[in-house]
Amino acid sequence: MRFDTRAVHAGNEPDELTGAVTPPIYTSSTFAQAGIGKTKGFEYSRSGNPTRARLERAVADLEGAKFGLAFASGLAGETAVATLLQRGDHVIICNDVYGGTYRLFNQVFRYFGIAFDRVDATDPDNVARGARTKTKMVWMESPTNPLMQVIDIAAVAKVAKSRGLMLVVDNTFASPCLQNPIKLGATVVVHSTTKYIGGHSDLIGGAVVTSDQARYDRLKFIQNATGSVPGPFDCYLALRGIRTIHLRMERHSKNAAAVAEALARDPRVREVYYPFLRGSPQLGVAKRQMSAGGGMLSFRLKGGYRAASRFLESLKVFTLGESLGGVESLAEHPARMTHASLPPPERAKLGVTDDLVRLSVGIEDTEDLVGDVRAALAAI
Repeated sequence: MRFDTRAVHAGNEPDELTGAVTPPIYTSSTFAQAGIGKTKGFEYSRSGNPTRARLERAVADLEGAKFGLAFASGLAGETAVATLLQRGDHVIICNDVYGGTYRLFNQVFRYFGIAFDRVDATDPDNVARGARTKTKMVWMESPTNPLMQVIDIAAVAKVAKSRGLMLVVDNTFASPCLQNPIKLGATVVVHSTTKYIGGHSDLIGGAVVTSDQARYDRLKFIQNATGSVPGPFDCYLALRGIRTIHLRMERHSKNAAAVAEALARDPRVREVYYPFLRGSPQLGVAKRQMSAGGGMLSFRLKGGYRAASRFLESLKVFTLGESLGGVESLAEHPARMTHASLPPPERAKLGVTDDLVRLSVGIEDTEDLVGDVRAALAAI
């Protein structure tokens, strides 16, 4: 079946007991056993829950992976993946990465003896040059957060495979609807299901998928041992969101492309970052691995922080707020919001500067969104 059909039905098969086309939410923490050790597949909801199992199956299906696991947040999923490493191991991380991911490695796992270096992974040769004897993992996003860099996943996967490295791809920005890193050679894919998978800014969750049996078994053990699991209601909300992801991503992409074009034509804008923007040097790579540009973009304003703050304060349809991927449009200032955990020298080196604004373009009317952006630009 094609993606749109699988999005509607994966994990949402009618309830076997009653035939309900919307499966029930299993809120029970424990499950009756027919005898000692004789269960119907579930014994305690930290170890496994029917609603969570449906979500895990659905995300794996949409990503083209064999196995899926749901977590309490995207960072909980990332933490589980990072625990596949051991003291002394080294990780290569793409230089433009979510601030929470950087914080996780720099302020948590570094103290457990995990080393990491950041490289410009838009050139796969940099990944090859960054590999050490102790390197075990390559961690990347595409598009990246917040500069929307498009990394050639297949090319990086080739480098990683040649050196026996695990390739982890954060696919949150693109979503399974627009991009499937497993099919491009990734070992593990992580998601914040809070974002496009849930799609309505009403849950916190994460997911990890893989087709590697041994790594899945270890991750499943870690999920249970650490207890970093989502509640059944959050799993239900994510499942509900998945059923419309194909429709939402089409509209997100259409709206973001229109906003990006409007920004690119405005003299007050220095530069626009959007995967499918005409003239982008990464357009070819983006079109090879993505089916559309998605709903995220960022841009630089002439006038620095003063212009950026004035722009953000003048928006009417866009809401000033962190996060992304909901049906509503959001705008934020990465240097002082989502990426404030990065040390100032790191932010400056990466280009997360005071002139940068990030937009999560929602599914409202296209002309209303473009008009809101133009009016805010005129207010600078």
